[in-house]
This record gives sequence, C-alpha cells and structure tokens, in this order.
Amino acid sequence: MKQAANRALWAWAATGALGYLLLPWYAIQDANGLLRVHQVFSNEAAGNGLMHALLYGRPWLWFGVVGLAIAAGAAAMQPGRRQARVLLAGGLIGLAGLMAAGFTIGMRGWSYEAFNGIFGELGTKQPGVGWGGFVVLASLLMLASFGIARLGFFRGDLFVAAAVIGSGSLLALFIVFPVLKALSAAFLDEDGRMALGLLWERLASDRNFGLGCLYGAPRCGVAWNTIFLGLMTAASTTLLGTLMALMAERSSRRNSRALNVIAMLPIITPPFVVGLGLILLFGRAGLFNQFLEYAFGITPTRWFYGWFGVWLAQTFAFTPIAFMIMRGVVQGVAPSLEEAAQTLRASHQQTFMTVTLPLLKPGLANAFLVGFIESMADFGNPIVVGGQFSVLSTEIFFAIVGAQYDAGRAASLAWLLTLFALTVFALQRWVLGRQSYTTVSGKGDSGLPMPLPRNVRRLVNGVALPWMAFTLVVYLFAFAGGFVQTWGRDYTLTLAHFRTAFSLDWGEYGLVWAGTAWNSFFTTIKLAAIAAPLTATLGLMVAWLLARTEFRGQNLFEFAALLAFAIPGTVLGVSYILAFNVPPFELTGTALIIVLCFLFRNLPVGVRAGTAAFKQLDKSLDEASLMLRASSMQTLRYVVLPLLKPALVAALVYSFVRAITTVSAVIFLVTAENELATTYIIGRVGNGDYGVALAYCTVLIILMSGATALIQLLVGERRLGRRKAAAPPVALNEARA
Repeated sequence: MKQAANRALWAWAATGALGYLLLPWYAIQDANGLLRVHQVFSNEAAGNGLMHALLYGRPWLWFGVVGLAIAAGAAAMQPGRRQARVLLAGGLIGLAGLMAAGFTIGMRGWSYEAFNGIFGELGTKQPGVGWGGFVVLASLLMLASFGIARLGFFRGDLFVAAAVIGSGSLLALFIVFPVLKALSAAFLDEDGRMALGLLWERLASDRNFGLGCLYGAPRCGVAWNTIFLGLMTAASTTLLGTLMALMAERSSRRNSRALNVIAMLPIITPPFVVGLGLILLFGRAGLFNQFLEYAFGITPTRWFYGWFGVWLAQTFAFTPIAFMIMRGVVQGVAPSLEEAAQTLRASHQQTFMTVTLPLLKPGLANAFLVGFIESMADFGNPIVVGGQFSVLSTEIFFAIVGAQYDAGRAASLAWLLTLFALTVFALQRWVLGRQSYTTVSGKGDSGLPMPLPRNVRRLVNGVALPWMAFTLVVYLFAFAGGFVQTWGRDYTLTLAHFRTAFSLDWGEYGLVWAGTAWNSFFTTIKLAAIAAPLTATLGLMVAWLLARTEFRGQNLFEFAALLAFAIPGTVLGVSYILAFNVPPFELTGTALIIVLCFLFRNLPVGVRAGTAAFKQLDKSLDEASLMLRASSMQTLRYVVLPLLKPALVAALVYSFVRAITTVSAVIFLVTAENELATTYIIGRVGNGDYGVALAYCTVLIILMSGATALIQLLVGERRLGRRKAAAPPVALNEARA
C-alpha cells in the first residue's frame, strides 16, 4: 500500500536523477542538446549536471542532487505529514539553490557587480539551462508540489497539486516574469542602474503626449494617436458587427452564408492583408486614384496613408470579430422576454429599444473591448498603410530594431500600451457592473425571435449590405494582386509571383525547393504544429482547474492565465526579448522562444474554449467517477476529455491558425534561420514587392481555409432548440412596427 501511494514520488525522483546523468545540463549554441546526449560524459559543452559539478568547477549544481536525495528518502517513508515536510524540504532546497545560482551566475561570472566585492571574482561561468537542467527543475517542482498535497492542501490530491503548481509556474515564468522584466527596464539607465524618474522622463515628451496637431503642427504624440485610433476602431467595428449580427439572426436568411464567409476572413488571413487590398484600391497607383486622374485630371497622391488608412484597414479586419461576438449574444436573447413585452402592448420599436437592446449590453461591451485591444496591438496594418502616422506598436518596434537600440524607451511605451489595455478592462467591468443578463437557462424556450422594427431593418440593410459588398471587394483585390504583373501599370495575368515564392526545380541531387518563401513556409508550419497541441493541452488543463477545483489563490491563477489576452502582442514580444536573452533562460534566437510565444500568446483561447465547455458539463459526472474510486487523472482522461472534443478541436485549430498569422508578438523574435511567413511578407511589402506578398497571402488563405473547414466540420454550430419561423410578410411587419 505504501509502495503504491509513493509510486509517483519514486517516478519523479528517478526522472530527476536521469536528467542529471543522461542529458546535457546547459543549452548548446547552434545545436539541439538532444542530439549530443552521447557526449554528456566526454564534452564540457554537452556535459551532464554531475560532470559539471564534479569536474568543471560548478559546485552549485550539488543543490539539485541534495534536493533529489532528500526527496528520494521521503519516498521511502510512510505517507503522512512527516513525509510531506521532508518531501517539501527536498524540493525547495533543490529548486531554490539551482534557481538562485541561475539568476546570479551568468556568462560573465556574477550577474551583479556587488557579488564581486562580497565573494570575489568568479572564474567559472555558466550559460542558460538546457534539457538536463529543465528536467531536474521540473522533477523538483513536482516533488515539492507532492509535499504540499501531502500536507493536506488540494484535498491531498497529488495530481491536482502538481497541475496547479506546474501550470502556475509556467504562467509565472513565461507571462508574468517577462512582462515584469520588460516593464522594469523602463526604470534602468544605459548602464543598467535603477533610476525611478526615468520612466516619467521617457513618457512626458511631446513625442508621446504632444498635442501639436491641434494648433498647426504636423502630428500629435503616439499615445494620443493610439487612443484615438483605438476608440475609432472599437466604435466602428462594434456598430458594424452589431448590425451584421442583427441581419444574420433577425432578418432574411439569404445573407447568412455570405456573413459566415466574412466572419471567417480575419481568422484565415494575415492581419495586414486588408491593408494590402486597400493599397491596391486607394494607394497612389490604386484604381481609385487612377480613375480620379483619368476622369478629373487629379494627380495621384499618398492621401490614403495615415490615420484614415489605418482606421479603415482595422475596421475591415476587426469588424468580423465583433460580428462573431455579437451574433452569439443576439442568439442568446430569449424570445419569451420580447413576447412578454409585446403582450403588454409594446410595439416592435419599443420592445427592441427597451428589451432587446439592453440585453445586448454585455456583447457590446465585449465587442468594444476586443476592438480597442486589437487596434492597439495591431502592428501589420500601421506598418503597411500608416505612413507618417505612428502608434505605440510601431514605435516599440522601431525602438528595438531601429538604428538606435533603446530598450528603455520600448519598455516605457510598453507601460503605456499595457495601461491602456487594462484600463479598458476595468471600464468594461464597471459598465456591466453586477447586473444579470442571463437569458438562456435550463428551461425550454420555444418562442419566436421578434422581427426587426422597420427603422432598424432599414438601418441594418442600408449599412451592413454595402459594407459586406465593400469587404468582399477589398479581399478580392488582395487576392487578385498576386496574379497581375505590376498593379497600377501592367495588369497582365501571370504566375510569376508564385514562381518567385514557391518555385520547384530539379537538380543534380533531386528536387530543389528553389522559391524564396519555402524556408519561412516550412518553419511556420512546423512551429505552429508544435505550439497548437501544447496550447490546447495547457489551456484545457487550466480551464479544468478553474472550473472543477478550488484552491487558495485561484483568482490570481486565473488572472495570470488570461493576462496574455490583456497584454498586447507587441509588449509580449518585447518582454521575451528582454527576459530570455541572458541566463538562466537563454532562448533568444532559437525556435523554442517562438513556440513559447505562440503557446502563451494564444493560451487564453484554450482557456476560454475549455471554460465554456465545462459550463455545459454537470459536475455530477466528475463526482460519480471519483465516488467509484477513480483518481483525478483517470476522471480527466476517461470522463472529461471525451466530452471536451469540440473544445479541444476548437483550441487546436484556432491556435494553429493564429500561430501562422500572428505578427506583432513574434516580429522581434525571428531570425534568418527561423523566419516566419508573416515577417517574410512584411519584408516584401517594405521593398514594394506587393505581388509576391499577395501571392504568399493567397497560399496562406488556402491553407487556413482548410483548417477552418475542418473545425466547422468537426464542431458544427450551436443549437438552442428553438422553433424556426417563416419570414412574415413585410407589410405586416411594418404595420406592427
């Protein structure tokens, strides 16, 4: 009985020991450490932890050995509080010793100058943690979490304790730590010394908060530009998305298929495709300017490039997201409430204004929030059509990759961007307050949705239909741009742009991937395929912990899990650059840092999909399994996961698609060896080679369409079991309105 109860303890202690013996302890530059395991006893660069402690002058690695030995001793003890204390002590000794050494000793010896005066110069250096160090740290963390569970926390469940502490540690390491690291850089001078006044000096400048545009100057500060653009985009996308949702759910079904297509477009296309399509239409060589020159003799100019072009591009790109949010909210409005109002002699117009519209308030607030945050985090459209109009995301980019590398300014601007996003979150919660908007309950509701009042229907049709047509035209232009020789000068149909990007040759040794885009294409697919299952797995695990368990600090745990949604992608990318370019986690320039950025940037997608799915599953299913003496792991594997297949598929496909199309978060992380599709396209746009860029976008759209079709096939649409009514005659509707 004791042996069975301690089996997990022995397994993790053995795993830690194998990490010390069989894997390279440190990260190996320009190589995968797993390919050098045969050198762990003969080569210092690929040496295991034991060899580094014994022969290579790194005695601090004995902390892990001591911790594992104490934990192994605890595994031989009878389960109880005494074992728990020994187990926790072993895990904490090993973790604290290794982490302290990792953060204080780097490639130049002591990481802090003060330690040189206290302990003297350190002759031995150490690079970042490799596979061996990672396995040992993970083993010690699991053993410490088992000790916490044996003390009575988490109801004594080892699996739940390990899941909470393991997931929490990942969130702390790859979301909270880099964000705090980046934000703290705003207080450091060029020599790395702390100066609290620097943040104010860097922010309180005309470049950030200047209002010169109000009295004749060419432009205002980037902070005001960002707020102005965010509010404009949020308002326009919320309005258009709401009108389209009302058309889809309360008007004729003839436009339903077209609306579904438009709703999917921003998901399956890179974020700057709309900007490219608008350039082909309104740019200096666009059809609109050519028509003005032909018809009225007006010389083409760059009038489109600026705030108007960015706002129009963002409205096109993010309106479908608002539509998807609002469509679900409109579906959820209970017809019985509207029928009750009409029973009390309210007209259609009164019912819509006093019942339907107030019930849409949560969706309106969420759509506005998403539109504002998407606008602030957007990098592709401002860089493509912004011209001289600067926003925070592009300013952060040029502060990092520009001629003058200024991490302090980038961190200061990241403070602003994060503050704006969190302020919108707080305003949303304040607006919604504690009011109840629940309209879908366990009771049946067979009422018929109320047709739109005449005035509302006219507004919907007069705005939404032209906008849908315009959207399809813009995407058609973006698609057609890859098939003509030179837009604006030579409209000859050609496949030359596709050959430039994706040509294949037959060489002396076989097939040659000669196109310039193949490297970025294969790298993007590979990294996205690695990140997607990890995102879905961790996201559903976090959702399960939030929905089915209770523990201290649960609110903080949930905040950390969803923090990546509130943090704009540009800020997260800067955070990873500043946090993971030095030991103990030296990841800059590797493919792993891109995978981790994909994973934690898209993690809220998996969490939200899992949370929504868990709300539909009765807890009695879990409780019945536990009453039959199944463990939490067995319950999760055999009962919960089979019922979460739709959420799992949604998280997998969405995270895969977003990993391929993201740009703002990874623009700082790519290298020549790990170039991504989106950065390749931006490079082509910067060189004015729109044909190749649009040809690549076409290939990505086809790829993403296949993934989207797969999710729709496997998941399907939500059905609320309500009766469908034939569309009433227009004359009758108008009479009742």
